[in-house]
Amino acid sequence: MQLWTDLEQVPPGFGPSVVTIGNFDGVHRGHQAVLDRILRLARSDSASAVAVTFHPHPAAVHRPELAPELITGLEDRLALMERTGLDATLLVSYTLDFAAQTPEEFVSRYLVEGLRARTVVVGHDVRFGKGNAGTLATMVELGGQHGFEVVAIEDVGDSPGEGDGHQRWSSTAVRALLAEGDVDQAADVLGRPHLVRGTVVHGDARGREMGFPTANLGDITGLVPADGVYAGWLRRGTAATCANLAGPERDRLAASGAGLGQEEILPAAISVGTNPTFDGVERRVEAYVLDRTDLDLYDQTVVLEFVAHLRPTLRFDGMEPLIAQMNDDVARARKILRP
Repeated sequence: MQLWTDLEQVPPGFGPSVVTIGNFDGVHRGHQAVLDRILRLARSDSASAVAVTFHPHPAAVHRPELAPELITGLEDRLALMERTGLDATLLVSYTLDFAAQTPEEFVSRYLVEGLRARTVVVGHDVRFGKGNAGTLATMVELGGQHGFEVVAIEDVGDSPGEGDGHQRWSSTAVRALLAEGDVDQAADVLGRPHLVRGTVVHGDARGREMGFPTANLGDITGLVPADGVYAGWLRRGTAATCANLAGPERDRLAASGAGLGQEEILPAAISVGTNPTFDGVERRVEAYVLDRTDLDLYDQTVVLEFVAHLRPTLRFDGMEPLIAQMNDDVARARKILRP
């Protein structure tokens, strides 16, 4: 996937293209369905499949106090979009100046001149341009003027789920599920386990003293689920590092000699919370790799994937009951991850 962070990076003569527009936070199953749609349209029309996305989230610019916490960091969002098979992504720096464009200016500059769109795929509730003045009708009208077709689909990124028929494939649904610690249902909406990324930093070393050395994460990107203990996976190595990159940055790291295949995927028990047994106040995310006490992960970038919620955070009356509970947590995590 080509990644462009400015229209000037789009190669001269690029196109024709099939384009969709959105934030794609989480790249959940609804987003995947939309991106699959533009891929199929592009392949049938000998065109390139392109997504236009934004950073930061528009709400963070217009209403920062109401902006949603992002499910995925930018790098992981781009990597997940790349996995769908997109030919290119245009990452637009969302600013007040960008938002001040009229709908006509946005369409002319980005979709027509920049990407040479032959087809534009949007939701029925699409809004674009200054003051969100542009609607689906506006896009259809501009498509007629500039010679591109508009394909409207139901609720971009918010399609009906499977099962009981009431689950929604939406970023809002994922945030609500993660806030409850329901990582299993969140994975159903995402189409994969929810992940966070961070750098392993030094902690209090209490886990090591109790026989469960943990990797404490700092500089975390991605939405941390509710406090509790989870079964999951810890990914480390070159592939985990490269997975959050796209375009030239990924190519440069891959060419460094380490390669993209040297990744370890390790089963882990993951704790989120303040360590109330020790009167902690700082919320932490830490992972114990099952049955491993020999790992040195300090300063490494790792990914944690949340598979199942084991229990809420509890306060224990001393070390012994805590250690007993941790042994039980590890046994349950092992059974889930290595059935």
